[in-house]
Amino acid sequence: MQRAVYSQFGTPEKVLSTQQAERPQPGAGQVLVRMVLSPIHNHDLMTIAGQYGFKPTLPAGAGTEAVGVVEALGEGVSHLQIGQRVAGGAQDTWADYYLADARRLVPVPESVDDATACQLVSMPLSAKMLLDTLGVTAGQWIALNAANGAVGRLVAQYGADLGINVLGLVRRAEAVAEMAELGFANVVATDGEGWQDTVRAVTGGAPIVRGIESLGGDGATQLLSILADGAELISFGAMTGRPLKIPAGDLLFRGMTIKGFWGANPPVRPERIGQLLGELIADAAAGRLKMPIEASYDLADVAQAVAASDAPGRNGKIALRGR
Repeated sequence: MQRAVYSQFGTPEKVLSTQQAERPQPGAGQVLVRMVLSPIHNHDLMTIAGQYGFKPTLPAGAGTEAVGVVEALGEGVSHLQIGQRVAGGAQDTWADYYLADARRLVPVPESVDDATACQLVSMPLSAKMLLDTLGVTAGQWIALNAANGAVGRLVAQYGADLGINVLGLVRRAEAVAEMAELGFANVVATDGEGWQDTVRAVTGGAPIVRGIESLGGDGATQLLSILADGAELISFGAMTGRPLKIPAGDLLFRGMTIKGFWGANPPVRPERIGQLLGELIADAAAGRLKMPIEASYDLADVAQAVAASDAPGRNGKIALRGR
């Protein structure tokens, strides 16, 4: 079988390669899954670069989520069946076959396409958990950057379901029209003069009480410039790889609060996570949750795939496909 691996931390397209490996055997509580489609997430690229919240032991496999078909069951696994299509988080999913903890896999209804199924957990669940912990009530405004990314679109969708007003920031004027075509209003581009005035026109001058920052660098400064005094900025990601720029005056004179959110260690009870996962499965089965894939690549072309994932202007994830 093929497996994407890296022996040193660095630029993903430079350090990743595909190697032949023995098919793993499931241990107690594990499932062997034949990979169908596995997305390339930003946290995957950060892990390979050695910039994420943990560093794996090298050499390491890559990939953290996939949809696939159950090939073998380890001892004690009784709620899944061989031949069943499953989705969920795991390690080393950029491989023809991978092992997963059976407790982290969910059966996928036939009505859910592979593109959505392979992204069912990481981004949608993070968006759900984030909204669950914001402390915002219906009618209030929140703002986020990278609004045309997967999490941005999901927060807008699920925020609207809760009656929360969501303002999205994008870095290209063209992305405003692209988002409108997908049904997302209240989107403002930051690449021109006077964009803060446009924000005030969209919100009617209402206070924006939370900001969700996913870019790093100047993204934090931009978000803080439109938030109400005493608002809270949540650092959710670092797509640019640059440190947050936080003006001291915003902390000293405007009473802003800055905190981080990491989906791998969320402030959410385990039973609540189970409830949110159930909501996601139901939404996907009903067609309310659709997550596109821009392009998919063979495992042998993993370097090209991660380079494509880093390119701007995508309308969906890049994914790797199994045999």
